[in-house]
Amino acid sequence: MKMLLVLPVIIPFFTAILLLFTLRWRYTQYFISTLGSISLLVSSIQLLLYIRHEGIQVIQIGNWVAPFGISLVGDLLSAIMVLLTAIVGLAVNIYSIMAIDLRRQAYGYFPLFNLLLMGVCGAFMTGDLFNLYVWFEVMLMSSFVLMILGGERAQMEGAVNYVTINLIASALFLTGLGILYGQTGTLNMADLAYKLRVDNQGEMIASSAMLFLIAFGIKAAVFPLFFWLPASYHTPPAAVSALFAGLLTKVGVYALLRSFTLFFVHDAEFMHMLILIIAALTMVTGVLGAASQFEFRRILSFHIISQIGYMIMGLGLFTPLAIAGSVFYIIHHIIVKTNLFLVSGIVHRLKGSYDLKKLGGVYKSFPFLSLLFVIPAFSLAGIPPLSGFWAKFILIKAGLDMQNYWIVVVALLVSILTLYSMTKIWNEVFWKKSPEGEKTPPVPRKRALAIYICPVCLLALLTVIIGLAVEPVFVLAQQTAEQLLNPTQYIIAVLGASQ
Repeated sequence: MKMLLVLPVIIPFFTAILLLFTLRWRYTQYFISTLGSISLLVSSIQLLLYIRHEGIQVIQIGNWVAPFGISLVGDLLSAIMVLLTAIVGLAVNIYSIMAIDLRRQAYGYFPLFNLLLMGVCGAFMTGDLFNLYVWFEVMLMSSFVLMILGGERAQMEGAVNYVTINLIASALFLTGLGILYGQTGTLNMADLAYKLRVDNQGEMIASSAMLFLIAFGIKAAVFPLFFWLPASYHTPPAAVSALFAGLLTKVGVYALLRSFTLFFVHDAEFMHMLILIIAALTMVTGVLGAASQFEFRRILSFHIISQIGYMIMGLGLFTPLAIAGSVFYIIHHIIVKTNLFLVSGIVHRLKGSYDLKKLGGVYKSFPFLSLLFVIPAFSLAGIPPLSGFWAKFILIKAGLDMQNYWIVVVALLVSILTLYSMTKIWNEVFWKKSPEGEKTPPVPRKRALAIYICPVCLLALLTVIIGLAVEPVFVLAQQTAEQLLNPTQYIIAVLGASQ
């Protein structure tokens, strides 16, 4: 059953290879890519159930013992992230069948799509920091090509911003790796955790920790390192935007959670207060940026930034309840944010614009689509009983328990402003009348519209289910927090498995 650890990387990799050999056959591409996404979903569900029952699992690639070989490690956090990747992958894959034009498909959209999923899953499963860097580069290459696929001017401008800042993040990450390896002689995460508990080695390790914080902060788009995201995420097709919005910044958040709970645990009071301040500033700047925008996807892009603040708020508070809140918030946000970008793409397909001033009348013409927007929009704002309410409730409860009232006030005010910007989209796009003289594209045929709507319905249903059946998700998040805050289990699983 340990082969389940390899499947999240192997399945999208071989799917991408098969797709490269079938570029000329469009329907074969649809079938292979969808089958690959379903296979990834099934294997990720099995992986989570197995890890939850059997505990942390490790496989040493090539039978090289840790810390000298490549370790793939599955704990609850990595298994949850792989499952969310599979859910987003399947939803966006189905949506892309209609949303991605034939020219982009002919240039290799579906192989690149699966290579990106491989890179994301590899980042979640690796137990080695250098291999985390490698998976980051796989993600960067595939996401960059997806972003420029089609060669439109706006895409190229957004891609330049995106790739430049991410290359800087990679350089900082590599520098931090060099310092860390020079001081400890290892980059295996479990071995690092063990050695740094025995000997912290002072200022050089602190310097490496700060480089990691900046590099992962860029990947996660935290304050003040977020400016690349709203300049780029609104430029590619909506399916690509949805994939990026759901997954890419969460890899940065995952790396922060993993690093600052496993091996960068010294000088915790200063580091976690710094993270908490960054979280507050990220929330505020993101939501103010969203409130000032009048372009559908730019509003959603700024909200990605704002919501990242909630995710790292739990890391800053650093209690079992707070870490559980961060995990719960990641689960909620990946589903909701992907869905909102998919809805924006359907609106663009029906109305021909993302500009709120040029939109209107969607509720009258497509009331069901309006409902599908309201569910993730209200969840993002934290309206009960949807998933976002419980995610924010857990974090606010953790803040109150720690008597950090200022971060609680910030979180509540940002939630109100989030509701304001979601209401602005509702009023401008769905509720108001269509602008006079509006020219809209032809309405898609029922079959095509069903393909657009199906993944949106799936993600909206998941949002409602998490909100109504909150207890099992919260228990899973608590168990994940316990693993993260007791890294001895992780260290023994990795280093003990190699003896």
